[in-house]
Amino acid sequence: METTNEKTAPSATTTSADLHSPNHHPLEAGHPLAAKPWMYRSRRIGPIYIPAYASPPFQLGMVAVVCFMCPGMYNALAGLGGGGQFDATTANNANVALYSTFSVVGFFAGTFANRMGIKLTLSLGGIGYFIYIASFLSYNRNQNSGFPIFAGALLGVCAGLLWCAQGAIMMSYPPEASKGRYISWFWMIFNLGAVLGSLIPLGQNIHSSSGNVNDGTYIGFMVLTFCGAALAWFLVDARQVQRADGSHVVLMKHPTWQSELLGLLETLKTDSWVVFLFPMFFASNWFYTYQFNVVNLARFNVRTRALNGVLYWLSQIIGAYVFGYALDISRVRRSLRAKAAWAVLFIITMAIWGGGYAWQMQYTRAETSAEDYVKMDWTSSGYVGPMFLYMFYGFYDAAWQTCVYWFMGALTNNGRKLANFAGFYKGIQSAGAAIIFRIDALKAPFMNEFASCWGLLAGSLLVALPLILVKVRDTVPLEDDIKFSDETMEEVMPTVGHDHGGTKVH
Repeated sequence: METTNEKTAPSATTTSADLHSPNHHPLEAGHPLAAKPWMYRSRRIGPIYIPAYASPPFQLGMVAVVCFMCPGMYNALAGLGGGGQFDATTANNANVALYSTFSVVGFFAGTFANRMGIKLTLSLGGIGYFIYIASFLSYNRNQNSGFPIFAGALLGVCAGLLWCAQGAIMMSYPPEASKGRYISWFWMIFNLGAVLGSLIPLGQNIHSSSGNVNDGTYIGFMVLTFCGAALAWFLVDARQVQRADGSHVVLMKHPTWQSELLGLLETLKTDSWVVFLFPMFFASNWFYTYQFNVVNLARFNVRTRALNGVLYWLSQIIGAYVFGYALDISRVRRSLRAKAAWAVLFIITMAIWGGGYAWQMQYTRAETSAEDYVKMDWTSSGYVGPMFLYMFYGFYDAAWQTCVYWFMGALTNNGRKLANFAGFYKGIQSAGAAIIFRIDALKAPFMNEFASCWGLLAGSLLVALPLILVKVRDTVPLEDDIKFSDETMEEVMPTVGHDHGGTKVH
């Protein structure tokens, strides 16, 4: 096994104008906070290259595994519709509580992440997923709806912290040219958790045509979520992360609660254009209730819902790969890529949801609520069409989320500011989710829910267009990024002489 030490001397000759040059490869300068040299040694085991422990790819991979085990299991359970129960009422009420607290905590979570640090914020966030799934195991036995509703409210607090920390890592750790790929890597690993999570109820219920999942499903989810929460403690602090070119994440060296609360307001003041993305944030989880409860739960039995879940999350992996890598095509200027991404999103919004309209015309809430209604099985005639529609819904979700994160990441590279962006995203997203879960709990007509999804998605794209046309630049100068920090350029900029992948760069 070969190791590569990536700690070298600083250079005084690098200027900020060189930072984004494709021919510039300066690297680490012996950052004063890089106290553990082993963190900065990459390794090769035969043909396999393992990035340094404190490198962005390794740290992002760890975060992705945390989300694989925590939100991934939540998504697998939610994808069954109704939290795996026959009736969605309790799950809807729990999700109203969840997204209500999520929307408040999420909006301000950037303050917590910047003050407490990424590692602590992420680890605290993971605990709520374990308790939430435990509440449905309890409900499966005693039908006490109070526990899931309390657990939902608690999970909203925890998820607000976790997703803010995750978003900050995913958008601020990678270099500009790789943000799309990093987003896709995270989204693929994260959704692999939902795929494997969906295989649990599929295996447990493959010979069942009932409405509820069994206790073993919930226990399997609980084990995985506990492991995910524990893994978060093994992350390094964001200040110790070192990119391949030796640069560091732009942060606050000495954050206080006052500085970070004021920083939240300052973000809205200095980057007021971000409000043009707020409708996209609001729409980004709105359609989950429709897809999981109105499409999957209402029409299919439990084993078919589990199969649909596997296919839905697999399609997310494909969508993240396609869009993440396309957004990083280096031969096309970033500003042009942003416009192309918007156009493609608008086209597939019309195409996929147009197909969804044709499907929704076939049934109503009254029909599927009847006691003698027989739900569709994968052996039923006509299953293939809705199966592919559900897969396209999954592909579309990944495309939407990948593009929104990439648009935010294209506005700045400052980790402190991106933590606030991620908080805005998850807070506003969750407010929308709380509203639509409540609408569904009140038994709104299925077609009304469908129309709200399609209208919000298309309308929010139109609102976001001015920002994409005007504010997405081909690169963001380091001078702009450090304005929102107490760090200097010398502390975060790339450095010369770094050992990259075993090859000395000069």
